Amino acid sequence: MEDVLAVYTRPRDPDRPLVCLDETSKQLIAETRVPIPMKPGRPARCDYEYERNGTANLFMMFAPLEGWRHIKVTDRHTAIDYAHVLKELADIHFAKSPSQDFFMDYRVFAA
Repeated sequence: MEDVLAVYTRPRDPDRPLVCLDETSKQLIAETRVPIPMKPGRPARCDYEYERNGTANLFMMFAPLEGWRHIKVTDRHTAIDYAHVLKELADIHFAKSPSQDFFMDYRVFAA
């Protein structure tokens, strides 16, 4: 764990940026009834009933020392989607860097 924490204490190196990648899946929902707006002394009221509209996968990419972040939304999460995100990071967002350190799922990988 100390090795992981040490990654964040390294000084900024533009030739070797620290790039973090995380992912999550979110359920997409729609209201089935129009919410009642708030009035003086009464909070807004929303019905608990909803309509399910599928899911979306979010890839959160950020470089904390560079002040950069980007979110990619995909319909699903597969190994192919993950590989495309890594390729996009290396070939598009950080193409000018000779190497990058990717921080993913509590592990550090040098590329």
